[in-house]
Amino acid sequence: MIETVIHPRNMQQACVHVLQNKGSAGVDRMPITALKDFVRKNRVQIAEALKTGKYCAQPILGVSIPKSNGKTRLLGIPTVTDRWLQQCVAQAITPLFEVEFKPYSFGFRPGKNAHQCVQQSQRYINEGLSHIVDIDLKSFFDEVEHCLLLQLLFRKVKCKVTLQLIRKWLRAPIMIEGKLVKRRKGVPQGSPLSPLLSNIVLHELDRELERRGCKYVRYADDFSIYCKRKSEARKRGNTVFLFLKNKLKLPINREKSGIRRPVNFKLLGYKFVPTYEKGTKGKYQLVVSESGWKELKEKVRILTRKTAPLSLAERTRQLKEIGRGWVNYFRLASLVGKLGTIDSWVRNRLRYCIWSR
Repeated sequence: MIETVIHPRNMQQACVHVLQNKGSAGVDRMPITALKDFVRKNRVQIAEALKTGKYCAQPILGVSIPKSNGKTRLLGIPTVTDRWLQQCVAQAITPLFEVEFKPYSFGFRPGKNAHQCVQQSQRYINEGLSHIVDIDLKSFFDEVEHCLLLQLLFRKVKCKVTLQLIRKWLRAPIMIEGKLVKRRKGVPQGSPLSPLLSNIVLHELDRELERRGCKYVRYADDFSIYCKRKSEARKRGNTVFLFLKNKLKLPINREKSGIRRPVNFKLLGYKFVPTYEKGTKGKYQLVVSESGWKELKEKVRILTRKTAPLSLAERTRQLKEIGRGWVNYFRLASLVGKLGTIDSWVRNRLRYCIWSR
């Protein structure tokens, strides 16, 4: 396996992928723009260090980023070199696990996306499965047990050197406000390996749900189960709670979890509302959730502040980019009428910005 990881073609493809994703520098301050030259000069030496098990993972830079609910999330940023090498490992081991991943797991997988997840959820609801078990995992990426994860990896990855390398990255300390903090559990959000590792852990949940005949969708750690009756939903929810607690050692956020009806359910920024057309009783359409609109408005407010050091042309360009990305993501929702209101609001914000200068 390590031979596949350090193959020149694999390492070059990983370099291109990391450069395309851009991103910030880690604790060593090395910018992403320096990676290409670094790989050209040091690839052979680093490949040898990986092969012999002498490579040492560098600490992770901890950065707090704001969440939509006003709280913050700790993001772990590996160094550019470690991101490159993690991408090498991810490319080598993904095919081993991808063949076994379930069809209703939509997050961070080739050929899968958030739109497919939302559409499958809508199909379930429109088929009459309108009692939804909505479970929120509490700080999932911070709670993954390393021992359990390594055991799951060992089922497919028999290479001792590769497993030791992954373990080094899992145990790498995180630098928070200038201080190094030890890590004994959790997968750092922000690394190229974290999406794959999270899917490997939660694949065990998918297997359990399918074994019990549940109708579900999962996008990374965001998952929901669809039932016809409330009693069935309650039973399913209790069973899943015990499985997560006892088998995967993952805590649940009880305040955010519960049994929902479609009108009270949100999934990946979308909400479900009844359709009021003749012959469509019990059917639901997609709309943008309040948090989706709030996020758009907040981005526009930041960009149109009169103190922002941007020219009018640059503001207009960035506004178009934000709007294009937002509309593309929420294109499944019913946006007729709302977009006109938003467009007028954005224009007024831009005029305010110009007149205030």
